[in-house]
Amino acid sequence: MIKDAITDQGSWLFRRRSYILLGFAPLFLVAMMRPEPIEMDFGQNWDNIYEIACVLLAFIGLGIRAFTVGFVPIGTSGRNTRSQVADSLNTTGIYSLTRNPLYLGNAIMYVAIAMFTQDFYVALTMVLFLVIYMERIIATEERFLAEKFGEVYLRWQAETPAFFPRLHGWRTSELPFSVRNMLKREYTGLFLMIAVFFVMDQGREFINERAPIDTGWLIFLIAGATIYIVLRTLKKKTNLLSVPGR
Repeated sequence: MIKDAITDQGSWLFRRRSYILLGFAPLFLVAMMRPEPIEMDFGQNWDNIYEIACVLLAFIGLGIRAFTVGFVPIGTSGRNTRSQVADSLNTTGIYSLTRNPLYLGNAIMYVAIAMFTQDFYVALTMVLFLVIYMERIIATEERFLAEKFGEVYLRWQAETPAFFPRLHGWRTSELPFSVRNMLKREYTGLFLMIAVFFVMDQGREFINERAPIDTGWLIFLIAGATIYIVLRTLKKKTNLLSVPGR
Protein backbone atom coordinates (compact mmCIF):
# COMPACT_ATOMS: atom_id res chain seq x y z
CA MET A 1 0.00 0.00 0.00
CA ILE A 2 1.13 3.55 -0.73
CA LYS A 3 0.57 4.63 2.87
CA ASP A 4 2.75 1.82 4.18
CA ALA A 5 5.47 2.68 1.65
CA ILE A 6 5.44 6.30 2.78
CA THR A 7 5.77 5.39 6.46
CA ASP A 8 8.52 2.86 5.70
CA GLN A 9 10.42 5.54 3.82
CA GLY A 10 9.81 7.86 6.75
CA SER A 11 11.38 5.36 9.14
CA TRP A 12 14.50 5.22 6.96
CA LEU A 13 14.67 9.03 6.79
CA PHE A 14 14.02 9.37 10.52
CA ARG A 15 17.06 7.29 11.42
CA ARG A 16 19.22 9.46 9.19
CA ARG A 17 17.64 12.86 9.84
CA SER A 18 20.70 14.21 11.66
CA TYR A 19 22.80 14.28 8.52
CA ILE A 20 20.62 13.62 5.48
CA LEU A 21 20.49 17.33 4.60
CA LEU A 22 24.26 17.24 4.12
CA GLY A 23 23.31 16.03 0.66
CA PHE A 24 22.64 19.68 -0.17
CA ALA A 25 26.29 20.60 0.43
CA PRO A 26 27.28 20.16 -3.26
CA LEU A 27 24.44 22.46 -4.35
CA PHE A 28 25.50 25.08 -1.81
CA LEU A 29 29.12 24.79 -2.96
CA VAL A 30 28.16 25.33 -6.59
CA ALA A 31 26.14 28.41 -5.60
CA MET A 32 29.07 29.74 -3.54
CA MET A 33 31.34 29.55 -6.56
CA ARG A 34 29.27 32.22 -8.33
CA PRO A 35 29.16 35.95 -7.43
CA GLU A 36 26.18 37.15 -5.40
CA PRO A 37 23.39 38.11 -7.85
CA ILE A 38 21.80 40.70 -5.56
CA GLU A 39 25.08 42.53 -5.02
CA MET A 40 25.81 42.52 -8.76
CA ASP A 41 22.35 43.77 -9.74
CA PHE A 42 21.40 46.07 -6.86
CA GLY A 43 24.54 46.85 -4.90
CA GLN A 44 26.13 46.00 -1.57
CA ASN A 45 23.46 47.61 0.63
CA TRP A 46 20.63 45.51 -0.78
CA ASP A 47 22.81 42.44 -0.58
CA ASN A 48 23.40 43.11 3.12
CA ILE A 49 19.68 43.65 3.73
CA TYR A 50 18.85 40.37 1.99
CA GLU A 51 21.45 38.43 3.98
CA ILE A 52 20.23 39.91 7.26
CA ALA A 53 16.64 38.99 6.33
CA CYS A 54 17.68 35.37 5.68
CA VAL A 55 19.51 35.18 9.02
CA LEU A 56 16.53 36.68 10.85
CA LEU A 57 14.20 34.18 9.16
CA ALA A 58 16.43 31.33 10.32
CA PHE A 59 16.32 32.72 13.86
CA ILE A 60 12.52 32.73 13.66
CA GLY A 61 12.68 29.02 12.89
CA LEU A 62 15.07 28.45 15.77
CA GLY A 63 12.81 30.56 17.97
CA ILE A 64 9.86 28.27 17.21
CA ARG A 65 11.98 25.30 18.23
CA ALA A 66 13.16 27.05 21.40
CA PHE A 67 9.62 28.07 22.35
CA THR A 68 8.44 24.51 21.81
CA VAL A 69 11.09 22.67 23.83
CA GLY A 70 10.88 25.18 26.66
CA PHE A 71 7.49 23.75 27.60
CA VAL A 72 7.79 20.03 26.93
CA PRO A 73 8.41 17.30 29.53
CA ILE A 74 11.17 14.73 29.41
CA GLY A 75 10.76 11.89 26.92
CA THR A 76 9.07 13.97 24.22
CA SER A 77 10.12 16.25 21.35
CA GLY A 78 13.67 14.97 21.42
CA ARG A 79 16.52 14.56 18.93
CA ASN A 80 16.43 10.78 19.04
CA THR A 81 17.19 9.09 15.73
CA ARG A 82 17.29 5.36 16.49
CA SER A 83 13.59 4.95 17.24
CA GLN A 84 10.42 6.82 18.08
CA VAL A 85 10.14 8.00 21.69
CA ALA A 86 7.09 9.50 23.41
CA ASP A 87 6.43 9.01 27.10
CA SER A 88 3.47 11.39 26.91
CA LEU A 89 1.48 13.22 24.26
CA ASN A 90 1.96 16.97 23.89
CA THR A 91 -1.34 18.63 22.99
CA THR A 92 -1.13 22.00 24.75
CA GLY A 93 0.83 25.17 24.12
CA ILE A 94 2.10 25.41 20.56
CA TYR A 95 1.03 21.79 20.07
CA SER A 96 -2.57 23.01 20.27
CA LEU A 97 -1.93 24.99 17.05
CA THR A 98 0.18 22.53 15.07
CA ARG A 99 1.07 18.89 15.61
CA ASN A 100 4.65 19.35 14.42
CA PRO A 101 6.08 22.68 15.60
CA LEU A 102 9.68 21.39 15.69
CA TYR A 103 9.51 20.37 12.05
CA LEU A 104 7.93 23.73 11.23
CA GLY A 105 10.87 25.46 12.90
CA ASN A 106 13.34 23.21 11.10
CA ALA A 107 11.72 23.87 7.72
CA ILE A 108 11.92 27.63 8.19
CA MET A 109 15.61 27.36 9.13
CA TYR A 110 16.45 25.13 6.16
CA VAL A 111 14.62 27.33 3.68
CA ALA A 112 16.31 30.44 5.08
CA ILE A 113 19.72 28.82 4.62
CA ALA A 114 18.84 27.77 1.06
CA MET A 115 17.63 31.30 0.28
CA PHE A 116 20.93 32.65 1.59
CA THR A 117 22.65 31.10 -1.45
CA GLN A 118 20.76 33.59 -3.64
CA ASP A 119 20.11 30.73 -6.05
CA PHE A 120 16.44 30.30 -6.94
CA TYR A 121 16.86 26.66 -7.96
CA VAL A 122 18.66 25.72 -4.74
CA ALA A 123 15.86 27.30 -2.70
CA LEU A 124 13.19 25.63 -4.83
CA THR A 125 14.91 22.25 -4.55
CA MET A 126 15.04 22.64 -0.77
CA VAL A 127 11.32 23.42 -0.58
CA LEU A 128 10.36 20.48 -2.78
CA PHE A 129 12.66 18.14 -0.85
CA LEU A 130 11.21 19.26 2.49
CA VAL A 131 7.67 18.57 1.30
CA ILE A 132 8.58 14.95 0.50
CA TYR A 133 11.00 14.51 3.42
CA MET A 134 8.78 15.88 6.17
CA GLU A 135 5.61 14.29 4.84
CA ARG A 136 7.22 10.89 5.26
CA ILE A 137 8.79 11.49 8.64
CA ILE A 138 5.58 12.98 10.01
CA ALA A 139 3.58 10.01 8.65
CA THR A 140 5.94 7.62 10.43
CA GLU A 141 5.76 9.47 13.73
CA GLU A 142 1.99 9.77 13.56
CA ARG A 143 1.58 6.03 12.98
CA PHE A 144 3.67 5.42 16.11
CA LEU A 145 1.68 7.93 18.17
CA ALA A 146 -1.66 6.58 16.98
CA GLU A 147 -0.65 3.07 17.98
CA LYS A 148 0.60 4.19 21.39
CA PHE A 149 -2.04 6.73 22.44
CA GLY A 150 -5.04 5.51 20.47
CA GLU A 151 -8.24 7.55 20.62
CA VAL A 152 -6.65 10.42 22.54
CA TYR A 153 -4.19 10.96 19.71
CA LEU A 154 -6.81 10.53 16.98
CA ARG A 155 -9.04 13.23 18.55
CA TRP A 156 -6.11 15.65 18.76
CA GLN A 157 -5.08 14.77 15.20
CA ALA A 158 -8.57 15.47 13.91
CA GLU A 159 -8.71 19.00 15.33
CA THR A 160 -5.09 20.16 14.97
CA PRO A 161 -3.26 20.93 11.69
CA ALA A 162 -0.31 18.68 10.87
CA PHE A 163 2.13 21.45 9.92
CA PHE A 164 0.98 25.01 9.27
CA PRO A 165 -0.45 26.35 12.56
CA ARG A 166 -4.02 27.47 12.93
CA LEU A 167 -4.73 30.91 14.38
CA HIS A 168 -7.20 29.84 17.06
CA GLY A 169 -7.68 27.15 19.67
CA TRP A 170 -4.68 27.96 21.88
CA ARG A 171 -4.55 25.84 25.03
CA THR A 172 -2.21 26.92 27.80
CA SER A 173 0.69 24.56 28.33
CA GLU A 174 0.50 22.19 31.26
CA LEU A 175 4.09 23.06 32.24
CA PRO A 176 5.70 26.49 32.67
CA PHE A 177 8.34 27.64 30.23
CA SER A 178 11.83 26.54 31.26
CA VAL A 179 14.71 28.67 29.99
CA ARG A 180 17.20 26.12 31.30
CA ASN A 181 15.56 23.28 29.40
CA MET A 182 15.48 25.38 26.25
CA LEU A 183 19.16 26.29 26.54
CA LYS A 184 20.12 22.69 27.30
CA ARG A 185 18.44 21.39 24.17
CA GLU A 186 18.93 24.09 21.53
CA TYR A 187 22.50 25.37 21.89
CA THR A 188 23.85 22.96 19.29
CA GLY A 189 21.33 24.06 16.70
CA LEU A 190 22.18 27.69 17.33
CA PHE A 191 25.88 27.17 16.76
CA LEU A 192 25.44 24.98 13.68
CA MET A 193 23.13 27.55 12.12
CA ILE A 194 25.61 30.36 12.71
CA ALA A 195 28.50 28.24 11.44
CA VAL A 196 26.66 27.37 8.21
CA PHE A 197 25.89 31.02 7.50
CA PHE A 198 29.52 31.96 8.23
CA VAL A 199 30.95 29.30 5.92
CA MET A 200 28.52 30.11 3.13
CA ASP A 201 29.12 33.87 3.22
CA GLN A 202 32.82 33.99 3.88
CA GLY A 203 33.53 30.99 1.67
CA ARG A 204 31.80 32.73 -1.20
CA GLU A 205 33.69 35.96 -0.57
CA PHE A 206 37.00 34.12 -0.57
CA ILE A 207 36.27 31.98 -3.64
CA ASN A 208 35.11 34.89 -5.78
CA GLU A 209 37.11 37.84 -4.47
CA ARG A 210 39.84 36.38 -2.25
CA ALA A 211 38.45 38.71 0.39
CA PRO A 212 39.73 38.46 4.00
CA ILE A 213 37.38 37.31 6.75
CA ASP A 214 34.83 39.98 7.58
CA THR A 215 35.12 41.21 11.18
CA GLY A 216 31.38 41.26 11.76
CA TRP A 217 30.94 37.70 10.59
CA LEU A 218 33.92 36.58 12.66
CA ILE A 219 32.43 38.15 15.79
CA PHE A 220 29.11 36.43 14.98
CA LEU A 221 30.87 33.06 14.74
CA ILE A 222 32.93 33.57 17.90
CA ALA A 223 29.81 34.58 19.83
CA GLY A 224 28.02 31.43 18.66
CA ALA A 225 31.00 29.24 19.51
CA THR A 226 31.33 30.81 22.96
CA ILE A 227 27.66 30.19 23.72
CA TYR A 228 28.04 26.61 22.52
CA ILE A 229 31.12 25.91 24.65
CA VAL A 230 29.66 27.51 27.78
CA LEU A 231 26.30 25.73 27.54
CA ARG A 232 27.83 22.40 26.60
CA THR A 233 30.17 22.64 29.59
CA LEU A 234 27.28 23.48 31.89
CA LYS A 235 25.26 20.56 30.52
CA LYS A 236 28.06 18.01 30.74
CA LYS A 237 29.86 19.14 33.93
CA THR A 238 27.13 20.64 36.13
CA ASN A 239 23.44 20.36 36.98
CA LEU A 240 22.70 24.03 36.34
CA LEU A 241 20.66 23.26 33.22
CA SER A 242 18.92 20.23 34.70
CA VAL A 243 15.21 20.63 35.41
CA PRO A 244 13.22 17.89 37.17
CA GLY A 245 10.83 16.26 34.74
CA ARG A 246 12.43 17.95 31.74
